[in-house]
Amino acid sequence: MRCVVQVVQHAAVTVDNETIGKIGRGFLIFLGVSDTDTEEMADKMVKKICSLRIFPDENGKTNCSLSDVGGSVLVVSQFTLYANCKKGNRPSFIEAGAPDKADALYRYFTERCKDYVQKVEHGEFGADMKVELLNDGPFTLMLDSDQLFK
Repeated sequence: MRCVVQVVQHAAVTVDNETIGKIGRGFLIFLGVSDTDTEEMADKMVKKICSLRIFPDENGKTNCSLSDVGGSVLVVSQFTLYANCKKGNRPSFIEAGAPDKADALYRYFTERCKDYVQKVEHGEFGADMKVELLNDGPFTLMLDSDQLFK
């Protein structure tokens, strides 16, 4: 499981010119799923992300979590996080999870975020999405379950 976590002032996702997910301050999470990922791994990833202390406190130190600042989450599926660019110039996506399994874990991941944050929005799995955001910092992290939990 791979996540790109961006601290945002606001973010929105649109499908067919309709905004289907929108947040204010919080995390925009691009989520990629592989065939080896599990619900247990999703639980760990959600807990890790939602516990990250990467918002500034009153002294400007990155010391506050998402819940400390009343932040929200927007989760967007992103199979391209599993692109393999080792050979040639056309990425291979063979390491990305099969759509049925990936969609189920994407939905599970999104639901688990609600255990930590009041407002959780999401995109539409497999859709052509337009994502708009105002990155804050910028502060962007890449989390990979292979590096964090194995």
